[in-house]
Amino acid sequence: MNILVMGGAGFIGSVLIRRLLQDGHRVSVFDRDARVLINQMPELASATQADFSDVMSLAEAMTGVDLIFHLISTSVPSTSNKNPVHDVESNLVNTVKLLELMRATDVKRIIYLSSGGTVYGNPVSLPINECHSTNPTCSYGIVKLAIEKYLQMYAELYQLDVTILRPSNPYGPGQTRKGVQGFIGTCVDKINSGQAITIWGDGSVVRDYVYIDDVVSACVKAMYTSQRGPFNISSGVGYSLNQLVEMMEKFLDKKIEVIYQEKRNFDVPEVVLDNQLARATLGWTPKTTIENGLKLTLSNQA
Repeated sequence: MNILVMGGAGFIGSVLIRRLLQDGHRVSVFDRDARVLINQMPELASATQADFSDVMSLAEAMTGVDLIFHLISTSVPSTSNKNPVHDVESNLVNTVKLLELMRATDVKRIIYLSSGGTVYGNPVSLPINECHSTNPTCSYGIVKLAIEKYLQMYAELYQLDVTILRPSNPYGPGQTRKGVQGFIGTCVDKINSGQAITIWGDGSVVRDYVYIDDVVSACVKAMYTSQRGPFNISSGVGYSLNQLVEMMEKFLDKKIEVIYQEKRNFDVPEVVLDNQLARATLGWTPKTTIENGLKLTLSNQA
């Protein structure tokens, strides 16, 4: 296929591109940092360095494309509430512009990576399946959910072929480059630079962490389905922040300095996602345990 990966210079995008190239696809990338990939991946068909709001550049990048992976996000959960207007304008509005471009061209297929960690809000029951209520506590989750709804609307009204994935908390080697999202990636970054790790609250917050190769495997599986989803992409197992620190200390055989700060009001106490729908519909299953995933991450970053 001719595939455009939007947000290809990011953590998930760069690993996904390598897998797609390995599988023999013709891959282009659209990202505001796209040029960093040119030397790393000379097999790329093209690399468009532009902002998501640059409609002309985006239209050019979409020429001849069979499938779009939409991985772009200009915000993260921890900062999105500080400027929700920018979150809406840069993510939701620009995605609607993308969908309008798809209507005006022959690009009919899009796979969107939403957020299983934020769209549900405070859980009524655990593990959370795709039928659970959606009441996000941060702008990031609200915008992700709104984008999902627009994708579904365009699928119904304009026959776009849409698949929505909701990854839980992806982690793995390479996540530390920007250090703005992902507890495990941030921990590795701090450990390597000899700094203390900051934990908001008492460390009892539980999250579902899914290894990057498993996320990419789900993306590839989604290429060959006509089902819209959404699909939870997760390990299905929850671990607290304190448990993760203990596991990293055990692997590294050293004490990690932790600074506990006051709890943030948007942090949901526990999020664990049910992934049975993705298993049954996509034929996907997570293969990497948290222990093996942490070892791989720490070994590659140390």
